Amino acid sequence: MRIIGLTGGIATGKSTVSNLFKANGFPVVDADVIARDVLKKGSGGWRKVVAAFGEDILLENGEVDRAKLGQIVFGDPSKRQLLNRLLAPYISYGIFWEVFKFWIKGYKIIILDVPLLYEAKMDRWTNPNIVVWIDPETQLERLMARDRTSAQDAQNRINAQMPLDLKRSKADIVIDNNGSLDDLDENFKKILDQVTKPLTWTEFWLSRQGAIVAFILILTGVLGYKKLLARV
Repeated sequence: MRIIGLTGGIATGKSTVSNLFKANGFPVVDADVIARDVLKKGSGGWRKVVAAFGEDILLENGEVDRAKLGQIVFGDPSKRQLLNRLLAPYISYGIFWEVFKFWIKGYKIIILDVPLLYEAKMDRWTNPNIVVWIDPETQLERLMARDRTSAQDAQNRINAQMPLDLKRSKADIVIDNNGSLDDLDENFKKILDQVTKPLTWTEFWLSRQGAIVAFILILTGVLGYKKLLARV
């Protein structure tokens, strides 16, 4: 099984690339979706976060006010690190479970969409790793336009993440998204051959098909050994 890491920065177009993978039939494990699930009212993550940040972060219905929590953690690195530590075990388990379900279904290639791929050191388990990159000026402009926020607020959110150029230096594949949606679609098509090349032997043995073949080979060997012993 090949697990492909997909990451980028805020307002770089990573979600658009993720949707392109889905449109082309690739299963996608979205860490953002999992992160939202682990913060649902009454969940273990919800209880941990409320205990740490207080009930002031809750809406009237008891759900976490994500916008308010975001303002708190983006403005304070120590609180952002605390939030990440509290939720990391729940998010990691959720990602593992989603990958396992796709494995059971027999998918050979899975896209792991994780904003903090490098920060959480999850790139150790993914290969190749794809970074969706844009230049800093374009990133700031797109974030301001998307969230209708000030330049300072937008820059604070960008600064809270690992620099895009550093992510780009770590990437196996870089998708330049400075252009139009048509340009992005063309760039995406160019990388499909790279991500769909035949599985290596290691990847094959990690797939469901590989596990079945390995089981059959082991079972055949055991049965053959028993027959050999019976003749002795």
